[in-house]
Amino acid sequence: MATTASTRRQFLTLLGLSTVAVSCGTAATGATSGKGGTKTLRYQGWAGQVTLPELAEDLGYLEDLKLEWVGNTISGPQDIQSAATGQVDFGGAFNGAVVKLAANNAPVKAVISYYGADKYAYNGFYVLEDSPIRSARDLLGKKVGMNTLGAHSEAMLDIYLQRGGLSRAEIGKVEPLVVPPVNTEQSLRQKQIDVAVLGGILRDKALATGGIRPLFTDYRLLGAFSAGTYVMTDRFLKQNPDTARIFVTAVGRAIEWSRSTPRDEVVARMTDIVNKRGRNEDTAPLKYWRSYGVAERAGLITGKELQLWIDWLADRGDIRKGQVTLSDLYTNEFNAAGEGAASTPSADSSASTSGS
Repeated sequence: MATTASTRRQFLTLLGLSTVAVSCGTAATGATSGKGGTKTLRYQGWAGQVTLPELAEDLGYLEDLKLEWVGNTISGPQDIQSAATGQVDFGGAFNGAVVKLAANNAPVKAVISYYGADKYAYNGFYVLEDSPIRSARDLLGKKVGMNTLGAHSEAMLDIYLQRGGLSRAEIGKVEPLVVPPVNTEQSLRQKQIDVAVLGGILRDKALATGGIRPLFTDYRLLGAFSAGTYVMTDRFLKQNPDTARIFVTAVGRAIEWSRSTPRDEVVARMTDIVNKRGRNEDTAPLKYWRSYGVAERAGLITGKELQLWIDWLADRGDIRKGQVTLSDLYTNEFNAAGEGAASTPSADSSASTSGS
């Protein structure tokens, strides 16, 4: 699925929701309020992976709340768009996509960080071992396979190309393609693409097989950082504050459980979760899990992880300066697990023993 240079340059435009469409969608949400709020949260999963809400539910942290799986996604922007239009009750994506969604007048708030980059949890841009690609300039005219456009991977690619000295016109000659994560490694080995974006368990599985090498990683590019947040609509938060508090706090507790629990135990728990849910998924890659990569304690949002992308998108001209107000973009109000903590040591310092 090729993109033209002009389409590529309109970064994140797949999130160009109109105010009317978003308003209509959120008004139709199935999460109706009642005494104590809704007890069921609709969501999208990721094939072969255990999301933090799924882990939190299995650990009993969701109390009397239940998750209702409505299907899988491979796209963060699609996930938060579904949340904004009321098709699901929460969605998660790369923070640049969250900023862009808010810039398009979607009434959503980021409530907790759920993934990031550290020396264990990162996305790498991989080429075959014998590939001639060694630098940003070598990517001119090349195909880069990633899970979705307008999200984390395309942002990292864009920054890498900029830092490599490529002009805007030259950057437009690099072709990002959508490739389902489970097929990305195979596509690279079959030379259908020149670069494969691989992360987490799929990355480590591919590295264990051998024959590939990293061109760069997001961790090397930007250091340790929380990269994505879960969002909920303003309407949902207003109608279901208790539900939101239980959910967000549970996710925060699950983050800390994954930090403090031996990696083998985390992997065993995840494997059990996947087996129990009966979606005909391969559990073998789970043994490579190392970390969710969240930088702050219990997923607390500091603001800096969103401000980075507000500034970057404004500098690119994708949003107007002042179009998004940071204080309106996120809240820690519902995260009791992160109360009283400005931050926690980077996952780099704990992952070696705890699996974070």
